[in-house]
Amino acid sequence: MRLLVINPNTTAAMTEKIGAAARRVASPGTEIVAVNPAHGPAAIEGYYDEAMSLAGLLGLIRGRDDFDAVIIACFDDTGLDAARCVTEKPVLGIGEAAFHMAAMLANRFSVVTTLGRSVPAIEHNLTRYGLMARCGRVRASEIPVLELEDPASDACARIGAELGRAIIDDRAEAIVLGCAGMTDLAQRLSETHGLPVLDGVVCAVAQAEALVRLGLTTSRLGGYAPPRR
Repeated sequence: MRLLVINPNTTAAMTEKIGAAARRVASPGTEIVAVNPAHGPAAIEGYYDEAMSLAGLLGLIRGRDDFDAVIIACFDDTGLDAARCVTEKPVLGIGEAAFHMAAMLANRFSVVTTLGRSVPAIEHNLTRYGLMARCGRVRASEIPVLELEDPASDACARIGAELGRAIIDDRAEAIVLGCAGMTDLAQRLSETHGLPVLDGVVCAVAQAEALVRLGLTTSRLGGYAPPRR
């Protein structure tokens, strides 16, 4: 099985981190191919960056058939619907994957993301996926995405502090980390705070493997029909 894991921004260090996280949980025999576009935003922090990343993202999928499923490793599920139109292979967004898995583990979860400008897009997705009622709150730690790549940053401590507030104020029973750049923090934060902390990258890998093994593909009826020539 071959999973194409796409980081829609152009920051190669983040792509490497995402790929390493995916490989840690992939089953034996599953190959992880982690890639990012050559052109586009260095980080995706809001609606404008999402739009600017779409050409590069779709270009990595369109016209190739050397994968069994695609994972879009941006928590906003950037370009998810469009990507499902250009391939019949399963396409998963890490946000959707993490939300659904959190809802299986806890009555109530909160999301801890990067900047406040990302909150509306995440809330929109939760509503669309039918899971807003299960979410206590989408919280911003006010950490720029690229700061997560700086070893000298205190990002983990700041995210942990926001997570602690979510447990008390939101009555959260699980936490979803709202950025692919946080993938290396999940286990440490879970052990520190004593509750499930979900990273969307590993959630999406597990779900993608299951869909491929079941032989399921994206529906070509209705909204996910292939683009017209």
